[in-house]
Parts: sequence; C-alpha cells; structure tokens
Amino acid sequence: MTNTTQGVLTPEVSPPPKKTKADKGFLGRAGVVGGVLVVAIVVALLQSGSGLVVWQSVVTGILTGGLYGLIAMGLTLIFGVLDIVNFAHGALLAVAMFISFGMISATGMHPYLTLVIAIPALFLIGAAVHRGLLSGTGGKSLENQLLITLGLSLLLENGLLMFFGAEPKTIALPHDFQFPLLGAVVAGSRLYAFLGAILLGALLYWLLRRTRLGTAIRAVAANGPGAELVGINVRRIHTLTFAIGTACAGAAAALAGPLVTVTPTLGEQFNITAFVVVVLGGMGNVVGALVGGLLIGLVEQLTTIYLGGQSSLLGVFVVFILVLFLRPQGLFGRKTA
Repeated sequence: MTNTTQGVLTPEVSPPPKKTKADKGFLGRAGVVGGVLVVAIVVALLQSGSGLVVWQSVVTGILTGGLYGLIAMGLTLIFGVLDIVNFAHGALLAVAMFISFGMISATGMHPYLTLVIAIPALFLIGAAVHRGLLSGTGGKSLENQLLITLGLSLLLENGLLMFFGAEPKTIALPHDFQFPLLGAVVAGSRLYAFLGAILLGALLYWLLRRTRLGTAIRAVAANGPGAELVGINVRRIHTLTFAIGTACAGAAAALAGPLVTVTPTLGEQFNITAFVVVVLGGMGNVVGALVGGLLIGLVEQLTTIYLGGQSSLLGVFVVFILVLFLRPQGLFGRKTA
C-alpha cells in the first residue's frame, strides 16, 4: 500500500508491533529470574570470600545445566503431546549409558561415537515401550501412568543389575584435557557434553518448528481430535513423540558418560532433577526445559557454596517448592483455564 502526498508516492509505514501482555509477562519473569540469580551469586561471593570459587561454580553449573536441559526436553515433550508423566525416563537413560559402556568395552569405540548407537537404540526402545505399554494411558488417570512407568523403571534397573552387576563403572574419555576460562578450570569432557546438548536441543527445536513431522506433533499436542480429522495419524505421532523424547535421554546418556560413575540406579537422580526442570520451565515447554536446566545447574553448584558438604539437591528442592507455590504452571508456562 502507498500514500500520495503532493503527487509523490511514498510507502506506507506500518506501526511497530506492540508487545502483548504475554510478551511483557515473559520479559518480566525473565528479569526477576535474572535478578534473583545475580543476588544469589553476590551472596555466594560474600559467603565464600573467593571470586574464583564462585566463578568456577557458575561455569560448572551452566555446563552441567545443558545436559539437564536435554534430558528434560525429552521428558517435557512426552508430557506436552501425550499427557504422560514418564517416571521411567531416568531408567531408560541408565539403559542408554550401559549401551554406551558395553560398546566401548567390546569395540574400544570413542565414547562420543556411541551417540550413533545410543540414540537409535533408545528411539526403538521408546517406540516399543509406548506401543506395548503406554499407548492407552495418555490423558488417563495419573495412577495408571505412575504404576506402569514406575514398574518399568524397577524392571529396567533390576535387569541392568542382573546383567552388569552392582559394581560402579567408569567411561574414560581419551585425550581429555583442561583449560582455564577467566580463572575457572573447564574439563574438555564437560565442555563437549554441554556443546553437544545445546546442539541436539537446537536440532529438536528445529524439528518441531520447521518440519512437517514437527507441525504434526504440535497439531496433535494442541488438538488431537482436530488433527485426526485433517488426516494426521495420531497414534503414529504419539509413538514417534515418545520415541524422540526417549532418544533425547539416550543422547544425554552418551554425552554424560565420561562425567559420571555408571551404575544401574544412576537414572534416579537424573530423573528427579529432570522433573524439577520440567516443572520450572513449564510442563510441555521445550525451550523452557532447556532454560530451566541451565538454572537448576546453577542452583546445584551455588548450593554447595552455601551449605558446604550438604547435598546439592537441597537447593533444587527449595526452588521446586517455591515454583509450585508461586507459579505452578512454571516460569515459562501459561495459565490454563
């Protein structure tokens, strides 16, 4: 469209889009979260008396939080589309970690190359679990989901215990290194895990936003019956979504292998943290899960400064309770009617 002013054609300038109430609310919450983090870091600095200790904790927390975000992205994707609370997510992660360990022990494969095995394997396991056990539980009572997924978790953990034993195992990263970052010391394995998690998280976001499969997944999440009316195979999308969410756990397991001690019950701690991250970011919010993972990683590390040898999970649970009381839908979730 053009305007005519004294015989001269001038382009019509559209007014800049106004910020919606939701946008302002998001920016406000982000500002509050940022302010709270700044205060927490300042308090940690005053308590420790060492800027180097605090900076090391911040760097470690951010790098660890990337992995938490990747695990939680798979968990929140499953809930957002299927309305299934998957308490077996951590046990499936442990399965992936033992798959990586087994491949390394048998073939000498580089730990990160096991990604090409762990991701497809967990994708197939996830599809089989959904088709065989969970295809009828979406949207049903929480008790059914709880019993099935907890039972599956116990089955997987005891199966790993039977085949691999209770002895802790380690995955060594060849040619691992350390380098200084503004005074902090960063291990190469932790940096690789963080970069891999961010890259895979971005790939998942692209899949959901820029592909036909992602469009179908979002349509089913928004309105399953409506999606079925326009020709989308809802059952197939449910299975693919559960498989993709489980594959995220497989990817995180392969990336985290060199950072942890591998045991059959390893997934329990990751499971607890992942659920806190999902609630913090907003149930079903994939981007919120990644941001929540970074926040929880920072909270864990700062808690060790505040409480010394106390469990770092204490600070995580405090944040969890505060979010449940003050904003039950999560920091980046929307209120439902």
